[in-house]
Formats: sequence, C-alpha cells, structure tokens
Amino acid sequence: MPKAAPPRSTGLPLARLLTSLAPLLHEWLPRQRWFAGKGRPVTDFVLLTATELLPGFLHLLVRTEHAPVPLPADAAPVPADCYQLLIGVRDQLPPRLAPALIGRADKGPLAGRTVYDALQDPQSAALLLERLRTPGTVGPLSFELAPEVKVPPGLAPRLLGVEQSNSSLVYGDTFILKVFRRVQPGVNPDLELPWALARQGCARVPAPAAWFRTSQPQDATLGVLQPFLRGADDGWTLALASLAAGRTFTREAYELGRATAEVHLALADAFTPVTLGRPQTALIAAAMAERLDATAQAVPALAPYVPGLRAAFEAVAALDSAGTAQRVHGDLHLGQALRPAEGPWSVIDFEGEPARPLAERRRPQPPVRDVAGMLRSFDYASCSARPPNPRWASDCRAAYCAGYAARSGSDPRESLELLRAYETDKAVYEVLYEARHRPDWLPVPMAAIRRLAGAEVVNSGENDAT
Repeated sequence: MPKAAPPRSTGLPLARLLTSLAPLLHEWLPRQRWFAGKGRPVTDFVLLTATELLPGFLHLLVRTEHAPVPLPADAAPVPADCYQLLIGVRDQLPPRLAPALIGRADKGPLAGRTVYDALQDPQSAALLLERLRTPGTVGPLSFELAPEVKVPPGLAPRLLGVEQSNSSLVYGDTFILKVFRRVQPGVNPDLELPWALARQGCARVPAPAAWFRTSQPQDATLGVLQPFLRGADDGWTLALASLAAGRTFTREAYELGRATAEVHLALADAFTPVTLGRPQTALIAAAMAERLDATAQAVPALAPYVPGLRAAFEAVAALDSAGTAQRVHGDLHLGQALRPAEGPWSVIDFEGEPARPLAERRRPQPPVRDVAGMLRSFDYASCSARPPNPRWASDCRAAYCAGYAARSGSDPRESLELLRAYETDKAVYEVLYEARHRPDWLPVPMAAIRRLAGAEVVNSGENDAT
C-alpha cells in the first residue's frame, strides 16, 4: 500500500495523492532515461513533498523503494532514490501533449483525470521560468536569481530531446534550465562549481543565472538556469562529424586540453588543493578495487577481467603519493564541452557522475581523473565510427594531453600509474552505467575492459591507453 513520509506541502492529501499516482508511476518511471533503478523492481513509493505551483501543476519529490538484490555479505545496502517530478493534471490531454502522457488515474483524488509530464507542456515550462525570474518561496521550494542577472519575460521554452540523466529546457535560445531528476541532499556541484568559477573570472564556464532548491531533502539543488551557448556544438557531435568525414580532430583536441587545464587552474584557486600522502593514495586504490568488485557482482560479464584490472589499482596503492587533489569536473567527456564555429571551447555540466553519491562527487580528486574521462570519451567516439578508428582516438589523446600540458605545465602522461588506474576505474563505471541504462552500448566499455585487463602501461598517445 502506498505510504507518505512526514512531508511539507501546500495542503494536498499526500497519502491519497499517491493512491492515484503510484499505479501510473510503477509503469512510467522505470521507462525514463534518467531512472537509476533499472533492474531493481520498484516495490513502493514514498511521497516526500507535494507542492501545487498552479492548479493542475504539481511539483513532487518521490522516493522509490526497491526489491532487494543479491549482494556480498559485507556490502552496504543499495540506498533508496529520490526523484523530482513535475506533474500536470488535466481532464483531457490535447494531441500535442500525447508524448508527455503518464497515464489516466482510476482511483484516489485524481480518478478519471489524465496525468502527464509537465516539462513537456510549454505553459508549465513557462511558469517554471517565471518562478525563477521572481525569486521567492513556495512551500519547501525556494527560487533564487543571481543579483546581476536580468531574465526577460516571455521566452519560449522547448524541451531538449537528447538522452541524458536529467531534463533540460531551453528558453528563447537565451537560457537553459537543467532540472535534476535524481535528487540528493546538499548543494549540487553543477551550481557550486560554476558559481565559484564565475567568481574567479573563468570564461570557460557559463555562470549560473538562477536556481531552485528544496528544504526537504535539506538544501537539495533542484535545477540551475545558465546562459545558453547559441550556435555551439558539443564535442561529441563535432568528433563524430570529424570521424564521418575522415578528418583529424587533433587541433580541436589540443585546444580542449588547454580549456580543461584552465578550468582546473581556476578550481585550484577557488578551492584549496590537498596533498595526497601514501595513506590517502592507498584509500583511492582501495575504493577503486571496491567499485570493481561491486560492479563485477552486478555485471557478471566483467568478472573474468577482475584480476587484470585490479593490477592497475595495486600499482597506485604502491605509490608514495598521488600528488595533489582538488575540486574537478568529475564527469568530463566530449558531450560536456561546447564549441561554436571557430570559437573557444566551453565546459558545462559539473554535476559529476550521477550514479555516485553527492558527497563523493564533491570530494577533492586528482585532476588526472578528468583527463582520464576525456581519454575514454575519445575511445567512445572512435568506436562509434564504422569501421572503428583507433588511430583517430590515439592521435586525439596525444593532442589533448599535449594541450593540457602546454597550459598547466604538467603532462598527465607523466603520471602513468595514476592515469591508467583512473581510466580503468572510469571504464568500470561505464560498464555499470551502460548495463543499467543503455545495454546496447555495453560492448564499448567492455572492449576497453579487455584491453586494460591485459595491456601493459603505455607512455604515449600512439598506443591504446584506454
């Protein structure tokens, strides 16, 4: 039977509301690209908050509960997930909103009414921007606007249809609002880091214009509005175009390496770096090994490669130091970089890897972690070509590292053990992510896993380090 936790609301009948919504969400929620519980059947829902932004437009925070999954005896239980839902309710759904349909309620207070994803409704999306334009509080929700920012009224919204772990709305090709679907307590790095970088004068990252958050879970960030970089293509699109045309991508990769280094330097100024001694380095290696073991339990195809992959982590554990750690992007890849025609690279989406806990994503990390993420992304792109083009990826990796070294004064290829370990850790993460979200893509990281499990450490971009 659906149940309600002690919530904060605007007087809605929470337990009865779930009576209407739970049967619909059981069918609809697991089909969403951003749902993180694939493979773990939902057994129940807990409604944390319900806020009526307008009649027929509801903001919900819903916690899912799942059937238990087999875990090793010493493994921590899988935590419940909290999702942000913006729900529309109508008697009849117009044909233009048919793709937004969640379902028709047959019991509870919404019986006989149609429920749909309100972010696909231009009227609801416009109201969300209006809330951000005029800061204030509605129930547990707080809407805030940067002091120096003016957001004009009447900007037409459109929902981006690209696959991602959140939902994004573009308003008049002027602003883009990222709505976080999976919510955790605490400030989201996609607000925290761009705000800090803006204070440092780093022009590589669009500054937050507005945001909204909730007091339950405590101070969780729900969405961030930033300037929309009109006419810019993401690095993934540009890379695939390069591969399709048989063109090199080394000049772009070199400049992207410089951009990454500039962001790292600005982050080091904004947040004090820390030195990683032998105990901290051993902990990094142990955490990587633990993630490897947990992923092998969840994705049996990984199990035969565990001994070879573990060798990369053991090499790091033997180091006296992993250098310095600082705040980093945390999920850097070609899709997180934007570039207009003949213009400079910008870096976006500082949320980090969504599947990892927020506290971990906010933890200082060696900068080589971001470098490893980008090297893996070049590999992804080259594997998408028909036929695959490993030489293209190798050239891009070398150019990217050279650009990074030219701007930062430190070549990531000089930290071979650390670079290989972070590439391995990233590939292991990719295996788990693809197995849960995009099974058709699983062969891409598995190909890297096979290479990493049996490959020697390399010291140049001319060999396959990913």
